[in-house]
This record gives sequence, C-alpha cells and structure tokens, in this order.
Amino acid sequence: MEPIILASSSQRRKEYFKLMGLPFNIMPSHFDESPAKDQSPADYTAAMAAGKINAILEQLRGRIPHWICGADTVVSVDGEIFGKSPDRETARTMLEKLQGREHEVVTSVALFNGNKRTTDCRSVLSAVTLAPLSEEEIEWYINSGEWQGVAGAYRIQGQGACFITSVRGSYSSVVGLPLREFYVMLLENGYQYGP
Repeated sequence: MEPIILASSSQRRKEYFKLMGLPFNIMPSHFDESPAKDQSPADYTAAMAAGKINAILEQLRGRIPHWICGADTVVSVDGEIFGKSPDRETARTMLEKLQGREHEVVTSVALFNGNKRTTDCRSVLSAVTLAPLSEEEIEWYINSGEWQGVAGAYRIQGQGACFITSVRGSYSSVVGLPLREFYVMLLENGYQYGP
C-alpha cells in the first residue's frame, strides 16, 4: 500500500489510520481555520478538509505525493459552529450551551489522488445528545483537560462519554474520521486497500 500524508496532528485520526492498517506520514497543515460568514457546518468542514490538502501541496513546493488526507470536525447548535476551544472559559461556555440537548457533529474528510490530481470530499452529519450537567460536573470535566484540542470541548471517546445519552449516525465520525465513508473513498479513488 502507498503511504498517505495525513494533514492533521489529531491523535484520534492517527489512531484510526493505525486501526485500518494504513501506512501514513503526519504532516500538519498550517491553514487558517476561521469560518466564513453564514457558512453551514458541512460547508465549513468541507472547506477546511480540502484547504488542509491545498496547504500541504503548497508546503511540498511542486512535489506531488500519491495521496493526502485532510479532515475537519465541528459541533453545531442553534446555527453556531464550535471548533476547538482556545481556553477554559470558552470550553465552559460551549458545554453550558450543549448540555441537556441534542447537537450536530459534522466531519468532512477529503482525499487527494496525486495520480489523477483530484480531491474527493465527503461530509458526515451525526446527532449527539448530552445529558443535563450540573456546574460541578462541568467544572470537573474542564479540570480533566479533555476539552483541549477537540471540537465542542468534549471527547466522546474519553471521560466525556459519561455525559452522552445518545448518538445517531457515525460514532467514528464524531470521534474525528468517518471510517465507513473513508474506506469507500479509498476504494472508489483506486487506493489498493481491502479485498
């Protein structure tokens, strides 16, 4: 199998690539992730996933790799997009807005095929419900540090799972990489993987 450049420093995506047995190299992109005005969560994550690939291509200065994967995840509630929280107070505000209700988690994954010079991008929407949380529970979770580096300030695959009452859609997408969709993308784009 040909190595894939993973345009992400996400530990979760790295773990999923290992789980799938894919050879990969990590090359984080240096890309502005500010949302455009009136952008939907799916449009935003798709633009970010493809933008990370374009940033890697610029960093490589004309060298075209066989494969690059970019992905992005956001949480959305009431039309507001929550990416990674920059600090404890923002994380607390996010959790206060999410607790006791359902919200949307959108992950987009993009795959660059260097042989064809094409980029395929797909978005997966899932719905997650957090239980009502007390101020003490929110403070306890903030103190755990799990809010750092993740969309919506919680990790569904960590202690944050204690607060999840339901997930409708793709669990792996909520974690950060929709495995079924990514597998299909690999096959449809001619990557030699699977049977």
